[in-house]
Amino acid sequence: MTSKFNNVYINEGYTIGGIYEADGPIKDYFDLIYDKDFYYGCNTFERAEEKLISNSIAKLISRAKVIDSDIDYVISGDLENQIAASDYAMRDFNIPFLGIYSACATFGEGLILSANLIEGKCAKKIIVSTGSHNMVAEKQFRNPTEYGAPKKKTVTWTSTGAASLLLSNKKSKIKVASATAGMVMDGGVKDANNMGAVMAIAAADTIRRHLADLKIKPDYYDLILTGDLGVYGKEILIEYLKREGIDISRNYNDCGLILYDREKQPVYAGASGPSSSALVFSAYIMKEMERGRYRRVLLVPTGAIFSPTRVFQGDSIPSIAHAIGLEVDE
Repeated sequence: MTSKFNNVYINEGYTIGGIYEADGPIKDYFDLIYDKDFYYGCNTFERAEEKLISNSIAKLISRAKVIDSDIDYVISGDLENQIAASDYAMRDFNIPFLGIYSACATFGEGLILSANLIEGKCAKKIIVSTGSHNMVAEKQFRNPTEYGAPKKKTVTWTSTGAASLLLSNKKSKIKVASATAGMVMDGGVKDANNMGAVMAIAAADTIRRHLADLKIKPDYYDLILTGDLGVYGKEILIEYLKREGIDISRNYNDCGLILYDREKQPVYAGASGPSSSALVFSAYIMKEMERGRYRRVLLVPTGAIFSPTRVFQGDSIPSIAHAIGLEVDE
């Protein structure tokens, strides 16, 4: 269930942050910040999300000094219905496109698929991309922000931004060493305003399987990093794993608690959205790995794969988490 890779590397990345991201603790790590408003120069929020993804891919292609025909695939997804932001963004490129969906774990799914294609010599260069937009996601999954609906303290704040990475078989500083695809888990939670509780069970299962498959302990990694469990989901995950004799408390953090400053920003339990893990890893963690702060990182993007319609009908919310082992190649 866990794959090992010998010839998969991250060559380049490009990140774009929005208004709230521009006020967060890692603002200086982003390649581009758009802090004027949520429209990103467009007339709808949906078009703004499309533009975020399109621009991150275009800027990455330029930075990597490649052209469209050099890229075998773009693998991307987002939270819009029919992954519309990614679909529409790809109109700007002449590159084969694979659209994917794992909700807020989409970035992890993209990395796993890319690594397997490159390791299996089915592709040489792949761009993995994702994005999210606070206003679009709130409208689709909860209530339009303009309604002014009250929020519970357990709710997370969907991040606004996009990130794209270029993966290939060309050696570079950061290697994709292993990956464990998640299983769909359901802990019976029905509250769409408590995504951390929904997703913690999936993160626990994937981390447990990853460590068992590779016969390693949590301290093999300098950092274990979930995608967007937030402050409450983080506590639940630690407790879940402790019950199974696995202690990650010493080297564990959550991207949702890194992207924003909860003391200064009104983001409730922390960040969420596909761009939460994508921005934190691609903008911040990668640079810290290159600088030598971390040598081994286990990235675990987390996703609540629910339908608002099914929630309204009384169904519980399933979730998924994918684990990717990343190491500095000496």
